[in-house]
Amino acid sequence: MNYLTIPLAIALAAQLVAPSISSAQDASAARASTALRTAVRSYRAAHEPAILQEFASLLAIPNVASDHANIRRNADLLVAMLERRGVDARLLELEGASPAVFGEIKVPGATHTVVMYAHYDGQPVTPSQWATPPWSPTLRDKPLTDGGVPIPLPADGGARVDGEARLYARSAGDDKASIVAMLTALDALHASGRAPSVNIKFLFEGEEEAGSTHLQQILERNRDALSSDVLLLGDGPVHQSGRQQILLGVRGVTSLELTVYGATRALHSGHYGNWAPNAGVMLANLIASMRDDDGHIRIAGFYDDVRPVTAAERKAIALVPPIDSALRRSFGLARTEANDAPLAERLMSPALNVRGISFGSVGPEAANAIATEAHASFDFRLVPNETPEHIRDLVNAHLRKEGYFVTADSVTTEIRLAHPKVARVEWDGGGYPASRTDMDLAVVHAVVRAATNAMGERPIVLPTMGASAPNYMFERALHVPVIILPIANYDDNQHAANENLRVQNLWDGVELYAGVMADLGRVAWR
Repeated sequence: MNYLTIPLAIALAAQLVAPSISSAQDASAARASTALRTAVRSYRAAHEPAILQEFASLLAIPNVASDHANIRRNADLLVAMLERRGVDARLLELEGASPAVFGEIKVPGATHTVVMYAHYDGQPVTPSQWATPPWSPTLRDKPLTDGGVPIPLPADGGARVDGEARLYARSAGDDKASIVAMLTALDALHASGRAPSVNIKFLFEGEEEAGSTHLQQILERNRDALSSDVLLLGDGPVHQSGRQQILLGVRGVTSLELTVYGATRALHSGHYGNWAPNAGVMLANLIASMRDDDGHIRIAGFYDDVRPVTAAERKAIALVPPIDSALRRSFGLARTEANDAPLAERLMSPALNVRGISFGSVGPEAANAIATEAHASFDFRLVPNETPEHIRDLVNAHLRKEGYFVTADSVTTEIRLAHPKVARVEWDGGGYPASRTDMDLAVVHAVVRAATNAMGERPIVLPTMGASAPNYMFERALHVPVIILPIANYDDNQHAANENLRVQNLWDGVELYAGVMADLGRVAWR
């Protein structure tokens, strides 16, 4: 199965929570949206080969942020794609930075302006882990996990592609799909003789996967050009149930590489195994001191700044389809942390994740020796009011409480001799604080109405998603609320090998963005 099955009761419940049309303005927009949805769907059906070919041409350009030459090729192609659609486009340059791509559509009579954001860079790859090369877009008739085999990209005038087919390439889901869906939505509106109801500004970033190192400066330098009423962020997956969702926030993040030390050379485990300190055991005990088996973080003060969940946020979480049992079956999990609390609820709390551990060798390469060092990699997911800087201070204080000499420098023999326990900490250079838009803002209600009209059903609306994004930069530099409209399939393998996009998710994304562009200026903002 490509998607989790939603029980009939859930589908019926969704109908019960659909908002009533409370004004003639909204009712008129809903009727217009039905006609628009039909027109957009017809346009897409008639142009599927061209859309997928354009998507594949963008995916074929490597896009790791550190690969400056290819990043420039991506940016130049995006400018050309915008200009082909009559969009006034240019690069937002900053010395030493990947360029951001900017485009603008001014709509006569429009009273609202929207920035539509996505990023065109992608995570680094290990090609040997991929079934096909990561920058050779490959269409498969179904997911690899279900035995999907390659099929040709459709040629002009060729047969339509089944919506369950998957397009495999780096950034297929994260995040070039959103860019193609946004631009195809423009095409569909133009073909149907419709114009957007809001002024639109496109912003495509080239460093998001590298931590958006220069984004704040780019935003500040171009604050006037990017002024708007709301920023719509096209990143992330739809809900695990397969339903469209709207997300109002992201968790923050900071990450840590930690090394603890034993002897200066590997020692025979028989001769020295219960005499010389074992770095692997030290690391295991240290991790256990930082979090328990149920996900609770044991670091003093970690929860002190956590912003309480509001009544509106709790109500939104309560309306989420109960997909946890299905997810456990899908992932092969007999239990989840926090006494099986719902996933949507857990995303409102901070998390300490162990990303990797390295010590000695196992299996056929295991030796009766005690390795000199043990390494662990962590990320900390944060919620509003927590900052990466404060979390780093708390973690460093915890290590000292556990008896460790903490340093960011190389560890010498002299340091080992001077301190019974030594920990080297290497924090990431930045990190993100969390961000969360107020669910009661008029613009939130307007976007939900427009998305409901676009999709023909109310999306799931959640206070936050679990991942991190530079939302706080938009809030700080542009003073604008951020609302996330994701379109990728939840099982797109983002950041991993064999990243993919379910084709139907692209088609649904085109309908979503076209509807929002066309309706957002017409629905009531209240």
